[in-house]
Amino acid sequence: MILTGDVGGTKVNLALFDINKGIPSLSVERSYASRDYPDLFHLLEHFLKETQPKLTHACLGVAGPVHEGRCEITHLPWEINVRELKPLLGTDSVSLINDLAALAYGIPYLSDDEVAVIQEAQGEPNGSIGVLAAGTGLGQAFLVPEEGGRYRVLETEGGQCDFPAGFALEVSLLEYLGQVSGRVCIEDVLSGPGLIRIFEFFKARDQETEPDWLSDEFEQEEPAEVISRNGLSKKFRSCEKALEMFVSVYGAVAGNLALQIMARGGIYIGGGIAPEILPLLKSHSFLEAFRDKGKSRGFMEQIPVKVVMNKRAPLLGAAYFALGENRIQ
Repeated sequence: MILTGDVGGTKVNLALFDINKGIPSLSVERSYASRDYPDLFHLLEHFLKETQPKLTHACLGVAGPVHEGRCEITHLPWEINVRELKPLLGTDSVSLINDLAALAYGIPYLSDDEVAVIQEAQGEPNGSIGVLAAGTGLGQAFLVPEEGGRYRVLETEGGQCDFPAGFALEVSLLEYLGQVSGRVCIEDVLSGPGLIRIFEFFKARDQETEPDWLSDEFEQEEPAEVISRNGLSKKFRSCEKALEMFVSVYGAVAGNLALQIMARGGIYIGGGIAPEILPLLKSHSFLEAFRDKGKSRGFMEQIPVKVVMNKRAPLLGAAYFALGENRIQ
């Protein structure tokens, strides 16, 4: 049995997979709020007491850079060390990989009904693939083709690159955020917390007073979810503007990623935010920002763009990695 995990700054998803003829089959799934535990060790300890599995392998996708079996979670004060987890899990086959790498390993195994098409294009069967996902932070990864129709997954910390303000309003946002933090990286804008920052920017810029009903919703729910919902319904103008800019930035960053690796195999957008704002990702503003790359516009129009709708994709990818599929056939 394989234990897999998707360890993020907000929540931790864990799953157990049975193996049948080399194919992982989901058996148990649990989700936990990260803030409820002092570290991953104690969370896993709780999970193991609940489920009592007999593990042969474990692979955890973690939101941060992994080096020599160790990781400090980017948006959480947790340090994870494989060496400390092996006795707890009862197996020596324990791996840590970046969470976007885990998602990338799952991409080749997704069926057509597990993705939503944003840009219909033929693409190339053995072309490079780019993966990005906005959530608590922003992750990026690549699937690079190798001989024999196989892929190698390369993880990155692309979300920490400088925010590429592309037009006057984005430059104003960059200046607004820079007054607070100095340097502004992409995930300062393209993430759940980033959506909140964009909202605050528009509210201050337009001198728009926040209504009591909206303040009440912010107190009772996750602010980014409140902004998304009211942006989609156009109930409050600053929410609507914030979501419009967020979608435009998402398209531009996805387009940049496609150019960086010549992603003829496609761009896949994962994470928890994308499925919730799917109608806007299918809008003109996302695709225009994605395609608006000067002389490369024709190339951009030939790249398939899809949203990953299966929230278990990182868990599935981690399971295949645990089985030794560190190169995807």
